[in-house]
Amino acid sequence: MSKYNRRDFLSTLGLGCASVGATTLLSGITNMGLLNAAAVANAPVYTQNGYKALVCILLSGGNDSYNMLMPRGTSEYTQYADVRTNLKIPQEQLLPINTLNPDGKLYGLHPNMPNIQGMFENGNLAFVANVGALIAPTTLTTFNADIDLPLGLFSHSDQQKHWQTSIPQDRNALGWGGRLADVLYTNNANQNISMNISLDGTNIFQRGNTIQEYAIEPRNNGSVAINGSTNNGFYQSLKRQTLDNLLDISYQNILETAYANSVTGSKNTSLEFSTAIQNGTQFTTVFAEDDLSERLNMVARTIAARDFLNVTNQTFFVQLGGFDTHDNFLLEHGDLMSKLDAGLKSFYDALVELGIENDVTTFTISDFSRKLVSNGNGSDHAWGGHAIVMGGAVKGQKIYGQYPELFLGNSLDTGDGRLIPTISCDEYFAELALWFGASGADLEYILPNIGNFWTPGSQPIGFME
Repeated sequence: MSKYNRRDFLSTLGLGCASVGATTLLSGITNMGLLNAAAVANAPVYTQNGYKALVCILLSGGNDSYNMLMPRGTSEYTQYADVRTNLKIPQEQLLPINTLNPDGKLYGLHPNMPNIQGMFENGNLAFVANVGALIAPTTLTTFNADIDLPLGLFSHSDQQKHWQTSIPQDRNALGWGGRLADVLYTNNANQNISMNISLDGTNIFQRGNTIQEYAIEPRNNGSVAINGSTNNGFYQSLKRQTLDNLLDISYQNILETAYANSVTGSKNTSLEFSTAIQNGTQFTTVFAEDDLSERLNMVARTIAARDFLNVTNQTFFVQLGGFDTHDNFLLEHGDLMSKLDAGLKSFYDALVELGIENDVTTFTISDFSRKLVSNGNGSDHAWGGHAIVMGGAVKGQKIYGQYPELFLGNSLDTGDGRLIPTISCDEYFAELALWFGASGADLEYILPNIGNFWTPGSQPIGFME
């Protein structure tokens, strides 16, 4: 048997991660905010009546949203078909939606989205058209002059960061969901578990100065326990007792103390979270077995345990990958639209069953949309695209913003149908933050660029009640 003294144990991160479980350990460390907690002091205390949650779904890889929401009118569809060529969906296969938009234009959805069609028609879902990462309003003139353009434009890694931080001029910014939690976390009576819950490990969106994400898994009771913590065998019990003894020691080195406290906090948080999930309100809605539906099922179970967790505000981060469709586009994108359609419907049904659909808003983000032109059998990186927002508080059955013209060389086309966004991420996120409980004055901290797009006194876009 290997022998470790306390210094070996605390200085060997490999042993620590193996004993604790990487997800829970990392959650504990980041929840403590060891590296940046000192950056925020004297946080304001907000009070709010009732529960509210934001659920962010990252469509990772760049969703080709011009094959998710398409024009259906004769002339507009012809324009779409001409530019998409072999990527187009036949007009008769589009699922028609009847918008409340005053322009009278006709639109349709991908044929694998019948549930989203139904939720749209029922007023519980809306689209935000041609939204993207911007520093300031941008035109072809300013684009060609390289004025105020996001860093790494059209790059996966940069654009994913920009959507999660909403500060596209900085590659090292914190997440806007984290900054939102920095402002509102005192709403939650229980400070043992972060306001920000991730179903996909660490992420940028939920990383703030004070508040970071607590990572859980989509199965069982969500939390990742210390290995052997639920096993009463001799060696597991001995290992558990040895770990507890090490954690009970008072350490002189501050990093050793922080590490020991982190492990202890992770252990306690895991048990508290698991107990709450087991005691949460039960629902009968059935979810599919794909990754997205399993994650949304756990989000619903966590929301169902909100009273046991004693929380008022929560954000959730979920990821659906596979959208980097440079090849085999029609088949792969169609499969992803099916998963998104099924996951959103089951999640909304569960919220209705729990009677909390008006208090949870789900929204999609993605790296970027993709070029309108085909690369042969797929589509390449672009910029502005369409997003989905769903919930009982959403002013649904509308397409918000300007749905762009889809011919090459239009006033937004930077080349090959790579379109400049006409709505910024800041406006999109500001609408959600204000609904969540932030004040207009808070937005300068949460979304530093918002002043370039919006003047306080009105809704940034208007899709939330």
